[in-house]
Amino acid sequence: MIDKIKSITNEVEILLKKISSLSELEEFRIKYLSRKGVINSLFENFKSLSSQEKSEIGKLLNELKKFAQSSYEAKKQEFEKKVSSHYKDLDLTLPGRRYNVGSKHLISQALDEIIYIFRRIGFSVFDSPEIEDEYHNFDALNTPDYHPSRDMQDTFYLESDTENYLLRTHTSPGQIRVMEKFSPPVKVIVPGKCYRNEAISSRSLSMFHQIEGFYVDKNVTFRELQATLSYFAREFFGRNLKTRLRPSFFPFTEPSAEMDVECYLCNSKGCRVCKYTGWLEILGCGMIDPNVFAAVGYDSEKYTGYAFGMGLERTLMIKFGIPDIRMFYENDIRLLKQFR
Repeated sequence: MIDKIKSITNEVEILLKKISSLSELEEFRIKYLSRKGVINSLFENFKSLSSQEKSEIGKLLNELKKFAQSSYEAKKQEFEKKVSSHYKDLDLTLPGRRYNVGSKHLISQALDEIIYIFRRIGFSVFDSPEIEDEYHNFDALNTPDYHPSRDMQDTFYLESDTENYLLRTHTSPGQIRVMEKFSPPVKVIVPGKCYRNEAISSRSLSMFHQIEGFYVDKNVTFRELQATLSYFAREFFGRNLKTRLRPSFFPFTEPSAEMDVECYLCNSKGCRVCKYTGWLEILGCGMIDPNVFAAVGYDSEKYTGYAFGMGLERTLMIKFGIPDIRMFYENDIRLLKQFR
């Protein structure tokens, strides 16, 4: 055992000379000075020695432990002194550097909020493709061949050798895809991007976000549609906001209506954004046309349903008083940081 102690002492001396960092020094401490380390294991073996051997070996063991411990402490102080001298000119009273960790874009925040509002009353969320065929984007939605929305000036068509593909002009094709896949009752919202070949202005973009919603079951009424939209308007805009429904026309709903809210920008007095009416349209809605049910195999004698669709950017313009729709995509930090 004497030879083993001398060998470990020599090993410790060599290793200490090679240590060049605090991490290496910690590895040394764990290996030799920890409770399960090499030196402590020698003391465990020491207990089994005869009383004659203990006298000499005990002295060597204590010398080894004292040498390893003192050398470890000296090395540790040496490294800590180097670290502290490196930062001696550091003024810890100075304020720290601020980093912009970023946040969700206003549109993403609004999508999350609207989805949460509708989920609370039983709506599920469905994603549909942004590249659509004419059947799902127009035909199944009871949009005739002569409808102006099918013209090139309104729709982005894609080159294809098989059939006409396009960038969806609304999220309503998601309505068809859900009904093709599921039997009533269905209660779904479909959020996503839409594309139309429109002139860029303060109120319109060629790419924008929409949220489609619909509910199909037995005995669904227009009154339920009105109650659902009133609930959404109260939750999203605030309880004091005035709203109205007025008759309109959409190929895939009958009867159809548009929902308006009072203009935030001019307090209903009339301005450029609301076209001097005092009202801003936020969505279109109505009872699903029986021809749409026929396209998906639903029995229109047995089921009824309502549908609605809103443009997200215009809705946010109303809620926050943003005068120009283009501001959502200009990445102006002065606007974006207001909605962290």
